[in-house]
Amino acid sequence: MVWVVLLLVAWGAAVVSCVRLCLVSARAGLLWSMSEGADDTVPDLGTDRELTLYETAFLAGGPHRVVELTLVAMHLRRRLLLAHTGWATVVDPEGRDEMERTVIRAIGPQGQSPIPPLRRAAAATEAVRALADRLVAAGLALPGGAGGEVAAAVRAVRGAALLITAMGAVTLLMPGQEHGPGGPVVSLLVWFGLPLALTVGCLAIARMEIHPYDSWASPAGWRLLAANGAARGGVLAALAVDGVRAVDDPALRAALGGGVSR
Repeated sequence: MVWVVLLLVAWGAAVVSCVRLCLVSARAGLLWSMSEGADDTVPDLGTDRELTLYETAFLAGGPHRVVELTLVAMHLRRRLLLAHTGWATVVDPEGRDEMERTVIRAIGPQGQSPIPPLRRAAAATEAVRALADRLVAAGLALPGGAGGEVAAAVRAVRGAALLITAMGAVTLLMPGQEHGPGGPVVSLLVWFGLPLALTVGCLAIARMEIHPYDSWASPAGWRLLAANGAARGGVLAALAVDGVRAVDDPALRAALGGGVSR
C-alpha cells in the first residue's frame, strides 16, 4: 500500500529532524552554560572594549551578517554596486580592509556575481573564520557555530512539517488506495497527524526555550552587544545589529534577499 510508504517517509523525516534539533539544542545549551561559567571565573573577556562593526555583525547574526554588512558598506561608498536584481558588481577593485578584499575575491575576476552564492562563499572564507576565532577566544562568541547549527536544525523541522502535510494530502487525494481503519479523513488526521504533532510540538518547545535560534554571542557577548548597540547609530550599525530588515532602501533590501533569516 502506497500510503504506508508515504507514512514511513513522514515519520522518518519527523524523527530525524526532531532528534537533530534536540542534539544541537543540547550542545548549544551546554556551550551557553560553559560561557556563563567562564564569564564568572575569567577576569577579562574583552567586555570593556568597543566592538567593531564587523564584530557586532558577527555576534548579532553570524558570518552571513558580516558579509551583508561589508556589501552594504561598499555599496554606500560607491565601491560596489548592488542591483535590485540580486547581482553585485565591483566598481573599485581595491578593498580597504581584509573583509572587503575577501568579498572582491569571492565575486571573482569577472567583477560580477549573484549575491546568494557570493554571500555563502565569502562567509566561509578565512577572514570570517579568523574574526569568529578572535571573538571565541575573547569569550564573546559561542564556539563551533552553535547558533547556525540550531537555526539550520529548526529549518529542517519546519521542512519536515511541510513534507508531512504534503504526504497526508497526497494520501487523501490518491485514488484507489486503502487508507486504513476509518477511511481517508481519519487516516489523514491520525496516521499523519502524529508525526505532524511531533514536529509542531518540537518547534513550539524550541520557540520557548532557545529563541532566537541563530544566537552566535555568548552571555558576555550579548551584554557587550547591547551596550555597543545603545551607543551607536547609523545605517551600518543598524544593519549589523538587526540585519537587512533595518535597511530603508527597498531596492537594497531586494538585492540582499529581503533579510530572510538563514
